[in-house]
Amino acid sequence: MKIEIIKCLQDNFSYLLINEKNSDACVIDPGEAKPVLKYIEENKINLKYILNTHHHGDHIGGNKILKDMFKAKILASKDDREKIPMIDIFLNDGQVWKDDIFEFKVIHVPGHTLGHICFYFFNEKTVFTGDTLFSLGCGRVFEGSHKDMFNSLLKLKSLPPVTKVYFGHEYTLNNSIFCNKFDENNPELNRKIIDIKKKLNNGLPTVPSSIKDELDCNIFLRAKNLKEFSKLRDLKDNF
Repeated sequence: MKIEIIKCLQDNFSYLLINEKNSDACVIDPGEAKPVLKYIEENKINLKYILNTHHHGDHIGGNKILKDMFKAKILASKDDREKIPMIDIFLNDGQVWKDDIFEFKVIHVPGHTLGHICFYFFNEKTVFTGDTLFSLGCGRVFEGSHKDMFNSLLKLKSLPPVTKVYFGHEYTLNNSIFCNKFDENNPELNRKIIDIKKKLNNGLPTVPSSIKDELDCNIFLRAKNLKEFSKLRDLKDNF
């Protein structure tokens, strides 16, 4: 399965997952249709599915155009049935969904939104985390509680350390400044910051990260308990 990173809007990432044997594809969180369409048309891709992690407009903005043009089916959480239009396949926590080489487990991760889900492609050891887990950060708590987000991150922390993390926004540099403020003596974090700056200076995205990197460097995953996590999340909201 080939993963193509598609930059959308100001700092969003969408992802095209491509079966290179037949050019069938899924798109994850198309914030807008135009850049996705450009890649599809230039590479003669057959878009079959649209996967949404949550209902925010910058993650579903391209749904209608892509669905209408390619008759693609939209997959999203059953909890977003009233918030994401035209869902074709409703997903449940813990469900394994499969079509040809595309196979993932649904992980329900409330906090940023109540219906937020991640797509864990276990065969590829890859997880798409939307706005729940970023590199060196986590999503703002909008619809859920700090406890919801803390518990959701615990689920992601339990994935194999080699798991690649594909997140929803290019927030990594700003997140690194916050992490460094409270964890400046962490050698793994200092190493990662050097790598981040090198990638950005070369015009490259900081995605993917890995669960191991985040366990080593992400201050939100390193929080020892809910109280510590909540304090950090509140500080980051005003950073």
